[in-house]
Amino acid sequence: MTDRDEKNLFCRELKTEHLVQDQWIDFRRSSYEMPDGSVFEPYYSYSRRSFVVICARDADGNYICVRQFRHGLRRITTEFCAGGIEGTDGLSGDTETALSAAKRELREETGYTSEHWRHLLTIPAYPTMADNYAYLFAADDCVLCGEQELDDTEFLEVVKFTPQELDRLAKEGHFEQGLHLLAKLLAQQAEEAGQ
Repeated sequence: MTDRDEKNLFCRELKTEHLVQDQWIDFRRSSYEMPDGSVFEPYYSYSRRSFVVICARDADGNYICVRQFRHGLRRITTEFCAGGIEGTDGLSGDTETALSAAKRELREETGYTSEHWRHLLTIPAYPTMADNYAYLFAADDCVLCGEQELDDTEFLEVVKFTPQELDRLAKEGHFEQGLHLLAKLLAQQAEEAGQ
């Protein structure tokens, strides 16, 4: 890529107003100068914690999932366990490593632990509107070591699926979190490649 390419694509932020800024989100309204010199406004974006997604399987190869209410969809979904990386202010300056967060989230949300972890991918979570990242991990040979330790706002049911059952759920649109599907596919691909 050349400097010319970036000059023809880059948008310059002219001003930003923080509409909501608390421990959970920094929601902004901005105006941008487009590459052709025109101004686009309002443009809404936000910052949230980066987070982890854990494609976890027990010693029998069953996927360890959770069912929970998702407010955006206003219904219950089936997905892998996931959660925020704890930071100094909740939005930036992550102090907890992604792997530590993944181990903590798996233990707290499901009661399972693993000694076999693989980092699959780090990817922007929603680059159209947000600046946080998703860290995707696989945890194999997970062992139940205790009860769930849920936060006050977490209400999760742990469910396990065979690979065939999870494939069917995904094909029928009942395992619908895109980054969770990506974690599943990357974990399967790595396993098939013998990694």
